[in-house]
Amino acid sequence: MNSKLIPSLLSAVVFSILAPLAAFAADAAPPGVAGVWDVRDFGAKGDGKVLDSAAIDKAIDAVAAAGGGTLRFPAGTYLCVSVHLKSNIALYLDHGATLLAAAASEGVAFDPPEDNPASAYQDFGHSHWHNSLLVGENVENVSILGPGMIWGKGLTNSDKPKAGQGNKSIALKLCRNIVIRDISILHGGHFGILATGVDNFTVDNLKIDTNRDGIDIDCCRNVRVANCSVNSPADDGICLKACYGLGFLRDTENVTITNCQVSGYDEGSFLDGTFKRGEKRRGPTGRIKFGTESNGGFKNITVTNCVFDHCRGLALETVDGGLLEDVTISNLTMRDIVNSPIFLRLGNRARGPEGTPVGRLRRVIISNVVVSNADPRYASIISGIPGHPIEDVRLDNIKILYQGGGTKEQAALDPPEDETKYPEPSMFGETPAYGFLVRHVKGIQFSNMEIGTIKDDQRPAFWMNDVKDAEFTHVKAGHAADVPTFQVKDVEGLVFDHFRGLPDGVKDKVEEGKF
Repeated sequence: MNSKLIPSLLSAVVFSILAPLAAFAADAAPPGVAGVWDVRDFGAKGDGKVLDSAAIDKAIDAVAAAGGGTLRFPAGTYLCVSVHLKSNIALYLDHGATLLAAAASEGVAFDPPEDNPASAYQDFGHSHWHNSLLVGENVENVSILGPGMIWGKGLTNSDKPKAGQGNKSIALKLCRNIVIRDISILHGGHFGILATGVDNFTVDNLKIDTNRDGIDIDCCRNVRVANCSVNSPADDGICLKACYGLGFLRDTENVTITNCQVSGYDEGSFLDGTFKRGEKRRGPTGRIKFGTESNGGFKNITVTNCVFDHCRGLALETVDGGLLEDVTISNLTMRDIVNSPIFLRLGNRARGPEGTPVGRLRRVIISNVVVSNADPRYASIISGIPGHPIEDVRLDNIKILYQGGGTKEQAALDPPEDETKYPEPSMFGETPAYGFLVRHVKGIQFSNMEIGTIKDDQRPAFWMNDVKDAEFTHVKAGHAADVPTFQVKDVEGLVFDHFRGLPDGVKDKVEEGKF
């Protein structure tokens, strides 16, 4: 070997060994690494008794003044009210480190909610950020990292907290370049994470076990949610929104949600590994949802490789004027779903400034979905409103097994329009089909689909009203003897190609019929 090459090769070998170690050191934040501060050096006790939020704020100020760095929380319990994030800082929670939200009492109070002239157009919780445990507004290059925990024990889950109370674990407003990775959140309050107007946002490998919403992505752009498990029995797991809380319209766009699990086990039983399934009046929530806040739109979004267990189904909703378009959803498994496995809703709640128009819902592809033991009361629902159809929907390679047991009385139901109501599958009551209710839709394709029931059901598989250009290719839909597969009204351009039990062909127009 050329002796002149040996130093270069040695340098390359040394670099290949040390570079990963340096990256690990930056992530693991051990004591003594340059650019790393210990929060205890600023007076934080970590004993779970003394209020540490003032000391943590002091430490954050010092790190910011030094140009940025990592603030390390060694093992301990840090009792806090509102803590204020600043730019160019990472908070690193060691194993055994817990940020504990204090209960509001005399002399112990979270920051009050700020004034917001635009608060009339969305729920109170979406209109205020300051009354939170970790608060970041107009900050950039901020990370919340580590295997430690945020325990919102003292937070309320109320949308309208009382004076002094906090109701969010992490609240971010108009921020850039934010990373939240590896932490756990227990009992997160009304929101585990509320991010509004955040650009370049990464949420990775979180475990959330909470009493209301897990992660709300609101008016955000360029977002990556990956490898997260969110258990939220009383509200939504991962929820995209586009409210008017910033005082102007802003879409949620360029979002990926991948390799995540959502569930509705009893709160606390996900993190402790017991996975309890207690009875709830309306069933657990959980789920991935777009909406309800939808003044802005939802654009260029993909959801893939996700698991739903013991919760509600997938929901895509725009009811406040927003444009929901260019969405792909693939590779979902769902088990023990307590309402519609698939729910697409275009409505006209119009909760926004005067003159808010009806939005649009179009160009959605949902593929490679398997669902078992879905609730018998609610078919999958794809419903616009009169004069405003949902457009260009494709459903491919989908298998859904419902519990079944529906009655002839249910088959005779005619669901209300309720175009101004809060969107939820239960808004229509029990459905007259067991499989799919499709109403006010233009351009929909069902292909490579199989639906059926565990028990015989006296309802048709498909109920359709005011539908144009519906194509069925390689579809199998089970049904009880003497029960039709379809019940339709005002349908045009109905195409069948290899639909089990029905002849191939085109029905140009059907005013009303069963077949």
